[in-house]
Amino acid sequence: MDYIKIRFEHNLEALGSRLEKTVADMFQAVNPVFICSEHTWKPQMDIYETRKEIIIRAELSGVEKQNIEIEINRRAVKISGNRNETPSGESGTYRLAEIQYGYFERTFYLPAAIDTDNASASQANGLLELRLAKLPFDVTHKIVIDGA
Repeated sequence: MDYIKIRFEHNLEALGSRLEKTVADMFQAVNPVFICSEHTWKPQMDIYETRKEIIIRAELSGVEKQNIEIEINRRAVKISGNRNETPSGESGTYRLAEIQYGYFERTFYLPAAIDTDNASASQANGLLELRLAKLPFDVTHKIVIDGA
């Protein structure tokens, strides 16, 4: 059985430069040829939440489980990996080539704090699904006052 790696990070913000991404997106908007080689594609994702959890679905067809890495902390999720190019096998000329290959990375800041000990990931039919349990908001703690 293959497992999808989930790492718990304390500082996801330090994992990438927002300025670098903004500049790359600006040039890509002007001309798609200016795609940063490190981030060649962005898989489509859905994020929705229920009262008790946040669910993230990522369209990752053709990406093997061992090529996916997930990092989470209480307020953010980073999903990264690599889709390897499939050789055509025959000599020929492409008439259309829209499938994107290579490294991808997506980072999301969550609308609620999550319980990092209660997270799960599964993959079926080309979709990765993360289920992240929310931390309860209404938990109250009594504090004892020390001293005389």
